[in-house]
Amino acid sequence: MTQVAPPPIPRAAGSLPVLGHAIPLYRDTLGFIASLRARYGPLVEITLQPGTRTVIVQDPELIHTMLTDLGPSLDKGRFFDKMGQLLGESVVTVAGREHVRKRRQIQPAFGRTEIAGYVDIMRGEVNAALDSWEPGKRLDVRESMIQLSLDMLAQTVFSGSLDGDTFRELRTNLATVMNSVGVRVMMPDWVERLPIPFNRRFEEARSAVRSTIGTAVTELRASGYDTGDMLSLLLAARDETTGEPLSDYQVCSEILTLALAGTENTATVLAWVVYELARHPEIEARVLAEVEEVLGDRPVTFDDVPRFTYLERVIREVLRLHHTGWLVTRRTLTETRLGDFTLPAGTDLAYCQHALHRDPALYPDPLRFDPDRWLDSKHQLLPGSFVPWGAGKHKCLGDRYAMTELLTALPTILRRVRFGLAPGQTVKPVARATVRPGKMMMMVEKRLP
Repeated sequence: MTQVAPPPIPRAAGSLPVLGHAIPLYRDTLGFIASLRARYGPLVEITLQPGTRTVIVQDPELIHTMLTDLGPSLDKGRFFDKMGQLLGESVVTVAGREHVRKRRQIQPAFGRTEIAGYVDIMRGEVNAALDSWEPGKRLDVRESMIQLSLDMLAQTVFSGSLDGDTFRELRTNLATVMNSVGVRVMMPDWVERLPIPFNRRFEEARSAVRSTIGTAVTELRASGYDTGDMLSLLLAARDETTGEPLSDYQVCSEILTLALAGTENTATVLAWVVYELARHPEIEARVLAEVEEVLGDRPVTFDDVPRFTYLERVIREVLRLHHTGWLVTRRTLTETRLGDFTLPAGTDLAYCQHALHRDPALYPDPLRFDPDRWLDSKHQLLPGSFVPWGAGKHKCLGDRYAMTELLTALPTILRRVRFGLAPGQTVKPVARATVRPGKMMMMVEKRLP
């Protein structure tokens, strides 16, 4: 019987010479990516860099195959090339054996014992932030959550060895770099070489970020003092092949990775949770009832974290509806078979968690915020249809740390304050290097006993 060849991979409309799909991506990043799922099949080709192919993988089973079965044989791709301009060769940006080696080096920093030791620190920083939020005033929630995440990061990674002014400067420069990375993913590489203010700001901010982190690494190594934080654990790590410690540059790269993941992503999830609870008071009431049942009058501890089962579903629903990832990439190193398709070496593959998690074919009424959709009896997931932390050998190393941070911070916040929205107020997602809330101004009030 003659085997029928698969149809060719369709090419998305709207590409321009020299610019590729940069214009529709820049104008409406999330809308353009979502439109591909509606108009095309399991794979669709777009152009990010003239002369190269970027194939958007839209079928969940093929996404699962790409991340798991093919994962060890693929390079990280364009998004991580751009992140590497800041991070260097960190566990996030490298692939293959180098990724495995780096992952083993920093894995001890995310052990259960280490994370348990961070909970009291996290809770203390949350309470300090709450003390500074003035009741009856409008609060920029996302920026406040960024500051909170940065404060928690300062204590768990640096044990407070960097002063407040330094961390505020670090936050500003990180924001500049992350905004620039998001644009650089969409734009052809030649744009980066233009002598324009946008590129100068990126270079200046990148240099400042690495200088700040590098100084902290150098000073702590010179002191020889073990502060018990993540930085100390990384300084103590050894190369499994040579037995040599990590260089200051390598430690700086891994710390920068933690800084980005520990501020941008955590703050975004915290902001969307309080936003959705303000929009859904019945869900907020269930969360508060669970917090009361688990904690009573005492503060949250590490042992309480797995007991917040309903709040965990709320967070999971936020990770579905408001995921921070709009483009995760890989790159074929050799001719590669993906489902029925054969892709030549050098093909960039990509998938969009934000669009995938809102696909009505996978999630009924996908724009409805419904934590109970995660009850086992109501929703059976296909492999690859929900990948908040990635999958396979490159699955996020800090997922347990992040969930512990969220399940420590949220009960502490919600039992002390409530957030209110103006009538008719909605907040839209904005895509940069990650997907984040737009301006999120909310009224903060003390929660009555």
